[in-house]
Amino acid sequence: DDKEYVGFATLPNQVHRKSVKKGFDFTLMVAGESGLGKSTLVNSLFLTDMYRDRKLLSAEERITQTVEITKHVVDIEEKGIKLRLTIVDTPGFGDAVNNTECWKPVADYIDQQFEQYFRDESGLNRKNIQDNRVHCCLYFISPFGHGLRPLDVEFMRALHQRVNIVPILAKADTLTPSEVERKKSKIREEIEHYGIRIYQFPECDSDEDEDFKLQDQALKESIPFAVIGSNTVVEAKGRRVRGRLYPWGIVEVENPAHCDFVKLRTMLVKTHMQDLKDVTRETHYENYRAQCIQSMTRMVVKERNR
Repeated sequence: DDKEYVGFATLPNQVHRKSVKKGFDFTLMVAGESGLGKSTLVNSLFLTDMYRDRKLLSAEERITQTVEITKHVVDIEEKGIKLRLTIVDTPGFGDAVNNTECWKPVADYIDQQFEQYFRDESGLNRKNIQDNRVHCCLYFISPFGHGLRPLDVEFMRALHQRVNIVPILAKADTLTPSEVERKKSKIREEIEHYGIRIYQFPECDSDEDEDFKLQDQALKESIPFAVIGSNTVVEAKGRRVRGRLYPWGIVEVENPAHCDFVKLRTMLVKTHMQDLKDVTRETHYENYRAQCIQSMTRMVVKERNR
């Protein structure tokens, strides 16, 4: 048997060692109007403080503020695995009296990252290309309404061909469980009605174990994820948990019976982070790249015909 053994069965180990040594990167965008708990959720997801230097604006300042794009980069290490996490925030989104095309700076930013990557990829020095493409956009939907607002529809339709959109039902602790289910159902219906293409979970392979298939099905059925964020540790029945303390009781962030926070983190970090990167590379970036090449070809043809 040893004589017949060539050795290429160790290739996965070689790839693993090389990947671990290089480290991983992931860019997550958060979008939605102010006051929906975006920064709190991000800090809860990655157990870090991404916004310690942020300046809080007054209500008057928020109304006059235009949409900005801010980046927060943090290096995280867990069990020897290094992750460079980039959070792209969109302060000012949806806060103005007139929000016409307030999604445009966000779309422009995503396109700029594609353009930079395309230039680097087409250049001479392709060895150390930095990938700043946006791999996922968490879009926060307000719980105070009857479903999607016109701004929600406009944003998602403008960006769904550029980025993986994962809809989030924010501040789920302001709703009863039955209200959460009704609101989720309404949002799913409207997403389908308006032809919005949110991130599609890949189908499980037939050889996957049953537990993974069940987990994957539960994640699919949870869209949009109803979440609660908290950076506060409270005591519940002798246990210290992250949650929110109310006069009527405690809402636990990581209790699946209270919200979908654990499901969102599982999807985003444990099970689908690589797929989000693959879809960004193979679908969204390739579409952009094809458009660039077509545009360049048309320009060359025009020059030749002159």
